[in-house]
Amino acid sequence: MSQREPYRTVAGRGESRFEVRGSEFIGHLAPARTVDAAEDFVDEIREAYPDATHNVPAYRVRADPFREWASDDGEPSGSAGDPALNVLQQEGIENVVAVVTRYYGGTNLGVGGLARSYSRAVKDGLDAAGTTTERPHETFSVAVDYDDSGTVRGILESEGVEFDADYAERVAFDVRVPVEEGAALRDRIRSATSGRAEIDR
Repeated sequence: MSQREPYRTVAGRGESRFEVRGSEFIGHLAPARTVDAAEDFVDEIREAYPDATHNVPAYRVRADPFREWASDDGEPSGSAGDPALNVLQQEGIENVVAVVTRYYGGTNLGVGGLARSYSRAVKDGLDAAGTTTERPHETFSVAVDYDDSGTVRGILESEGVEFDADYAERVAFDVRVPVEEGAALRDRIRSATSGRAEIDR
């Protein structure tokens, strides 16, 4: 799996809700670019639903190395976390975190029933979130004196890349650019400033 290839991810947050024999299932999905972001979302859902019987997490993150993880959170082994993660794997979705909240309704669903319900909660949540194809991005910073700041800003704006500018003693630009365009953009900034720009990756 190349970190440079385009990949499918969720377009935003999504939620699904349904009942199975009295148990309520709520699927929550969100984009996550890092393991920390995925774990923060898991914590957020656990805090939002502290009285739930289970909050089952699963995530797939394009870290180095690639990370995927799931937990049954007290459900019978293999009945919850793996089925949730399996949906994300089968759909080829990356940089995503899912948490399925369950309120027990008094009737045991059995391992098969649980696996179906947890899978469905993630599938329905994916449908609600929508998917998109992302190109991998990288970030770098450019520091220049004020004299060069207009030139650099003009280049970044003409390329249509995302950036933040911080005007202090010097001007610092934090730039986010598709990986395959990064080297050419840095070269263009260097030549336009005659090598005066300090570029950190």
